[in-house]
Amino acid sequence: MSGEPILSVQGLCAWYGAAQILYDLDLEVRRGEVVALMGRNGAGKSTTLKSIMGLVGRRRGTVRFDGRDISTLEPYRIARLGLGFTPEDRRIFSDLTVMENLDVGRQPPRASARAAAWTPERLFALFPNLAERRDRLGSQMSGGEQQMLTVARTLMGNPLMVLLDEPSEGVAPLIVEQMATTILELKQQGLSILLSEQNIHFAALVSDRVYVLEKGHICWHGAMAALLDDADLQRAFLTV
Repeated sequence: MSGEPILSVQGLCAWYGAAQILYDLDLEVRRGEVVALMGRNGAGKSTTLKSIMGLVGRRRGTVRFDGRDISTLEPYRIARLGLGFTPEDRRIFSDLTVMENLDVGRQPPRASARAAAWTPERLFALFPNLAERRDRLGSQMSGGEQQMLTVARTLMGNPLMVLLDEPSEGVAPLIVEQMATTILELKQQGLSILLSEQNIHFAALVSDRVYVLEKGHICWHGAMAALLDDADLQRAFLTV
């Protein structure tokens, strides 16, 4: 893992209408690193990912990705630079098959990529459940399968980094285990990941470092091991 950040966020603020949601967030993700963004419901985790991706209309601050300032770019331009996003609500095309959903996300390989380009065959090896359902409509799949398809479709864009919004939410424990294994495999292949997550057990399986959000502020950051060792910190900011 390189010490060079692939994503650097400084002074990020965001609003929904007149309501300010994020307050001067500073965070970074290094190449090949998995970083968790944790906090209770409403802490601002999803808004942080959407703001980085350019999906929040009113925001302020600097976001640099792969050495480039993307603060004012449209979301589709950010995606084409190699920053993938898997939203919490999945957004698969329910009237398209698995293969058709993957084709929607297809982008050519990147010259700067450190791993082989993603193909349906590689993704089916990563997600065997999808291989068995390649001709099934999105509407006919379980929530866990839809979650896998969302990640797979994002990978078809051959990203350098992925923003994962609540990957363990609302899916069966077996799928959660499979998702953790998948994230670790992606990390081994050099993909950088920033994930928002409430499940500390899931986050602990995959994350190197963690930022804890409380009411739109980063109230703590450090190694995941340090968070696991601090029961008082967990009670203060992560328990309901």
